[in-house]
Amino acid sequence: MNNVWIYLENGTFLEAKSFGACTTAVGEIVFNTSMSGYQEIISDPSYAGQFVTFTMPEIGNVGVNDEDMESLAAHCKGVFVRQYQPNHSSFRAKEALHTFLEKHGVMGICDIDTRFLTKMLRNEGAMMMVASTEICDKDELKKILENSPRIEEVNYIEEVSTKVAYKHTSGTYDPFAFRYNDAPEVKARIVALDFGIKRNILNELTQAGFEVEVLPNSVSGDELIARYDNKEIDGVFLSNGPGDPLVLKREQEEIKKLIKRKIPLFGICLGHQLLSIAHGHDTHKLKFGHHGGNHPVKNVKTGMVEITAQNHNYNVPESVRDIADVTHVNLFDNTIEGLRYKNSPTFSVQHHPESSPGPKESRYIFEEFLTLIKQ
Repeated sequence: MNNVWIYLENGTFLEAKSFGACTTAVGEIVFNTSMSGYQEIISDPSYAGQFVTFTMPEIGNVGVNDEDMESLAAHCKGVFVRQYQPNHSSFRAKEALHTFLEKHGVMGICDIDTRFLTKMLRNEGAMMMVASTEICDKDELKKILENSPRIEEVNYIEEVSTKVAYKHTSGTYDPFAFRYNDAPEVKARIVALDFGIKRNILNELTQAGFEVEVLPNSVSGDELIARYDNKEIDGVFLSNGPGDPLVLKREQEEIKKLIKRKIPLFGICLGHQLLSIAHGHDTHKLKFGHHGGNHPVKNVKTGMVEITAQNHNYNVPESVRDIADVTHVNLFDNTIEGLRYKNSPTFSVQHHPESSPGPKESRYIFEEFLTLIKQ
């Protein structure tokens, strides 16, 4: 293992060990409280531009396999782990985590006090940082960080969105047969706008009975309206994705067209935020965000509490209650987790009902989209 040096924007300077790509990288540091699923987190495009601190102390135990990928690559800048296990043990593993990170150019940082990092981020908030296996001088690292764009200034959607349209045909993963289910009978046809979409979202949509075509973020609202008017599609899904939603000016304008035409819309995470902005209610940044697989969310309609998977730094404002009914509320901080708009066939959730990793108590939400379209 090589040495790696870390400089955070609050002035903290640390030295640790590297087990991934040897490079210099700048990004925003956050923490994730999930107890499992490190591969799904690392391959989630929503983490583009970020370093992920795992609160789970042992990482690497089960290696990496093809089935657990949430996209075609690893998208985060790097990961912090307390103790890395290079000798993985799982019959599903195809390779070790460190070789996977090296292949995708992602930094792996270990032998560091992740509890200290987590408490610092909880108290001070998510912040920018730089890590390097090449530069050990604190002042030089500080200069690199000061001259680098902040995550709020970068459009990471352009990096993670698909460049070509494609059909998604597999259902959810069967853990007993060790394969993905075949698509069931098609009940409705939709397009999914890819802002950094996770594979398991597509799996859940397909399993719910949708024929799903995934389109790049560059598609125009006029094109989608024409396809809807010609009865080629029945609705539009807006995916999760990385970065600050306020940066995505073009996407906001195209979504406004879909809202005006009253096309059935469903959004998750970034899609949820973009729908709020397109309705005139701008998002705000949370102190350290919600990242993990253990967040309690109350379903306002049923009164039931669902344990959910979450990954976001931004949230919709309370003012959106003027135009939408709140369907879900976060019980950690009472922030809005779900909305059903009053004057359009549109709803969205901030949390991740597809889990991966995380509990599956909210997967019914995909079937609600089908119900909305049928109505």
